[in-house]
Amino acid sequence: MEPFVNLTGVVAPIDRVNVDTDQIIPAVYLKRIERTGYGDFLFTPWRYREDGSPNPDFVLNQDAYSSATIIVSGRNFGSGSSREHAPWALHDYGIRCVIAPSFADIFYNNCFQNGLLPITLPEDTVREILDRSKNEPGYQLHVDLELQRVWDSNEDLIASFDIDSFRRHALINGLDDIGLTLEHDAKISAFETGSGN
Repeated sequence: MEPFVNLTGVVAPIDRVNVDTDQIIPAVYLKRIERTGYGDFLFTPWRYREDGSPNPDFVLNQDAYSSATIIVSGRNFGSGSSREHAPWALHDYGIRCVIAPSFADIFYNNCFQNGLLPITLPEDTVREILDRSKNEPGYQLHVDLELQRVWDSNEDLIASFDIDSFRRHALINGLDDIGLTLEHDAKISAFETGSGN
């Protein structure tokens, strides 16, 4: 898994509450078994018109936001089904961080397994970021996972955020569940061969 230590990137505002996993990646695209290839289908119901052409009103189709690596959105982001494809699609598109007042629990947990950092901030702080990113296309934030802080492009501190220390360690070191297990490879091998007694 790709480590996450810090990130400076354009913020794409998706000013909606209850963005669910079917809006993030519709079920019709879940036939692949790889984790890659989903970025083209991210937010399909909003990114594309019925005829398949890009919807110019959707934020990621606008030049100032098309290279965004951070999404800011409303409360309960990632609600709906438990599909892990939602963080796969976000990551495959290039999103590494989602900021919202709250997240659906399963989506939140799936982010950490796939190299995405979900940051929970107070609603008024999220509103400030939403407004700035809408009013200043190309607005950037710097996210520092080691310090657990978010700055804007003027290096003004926006907020500090809390994160479980175990999850922080795993993200900084690029460790999913398999990687965490492999940290104990020598002990596992010793146990399997009986030499660890």
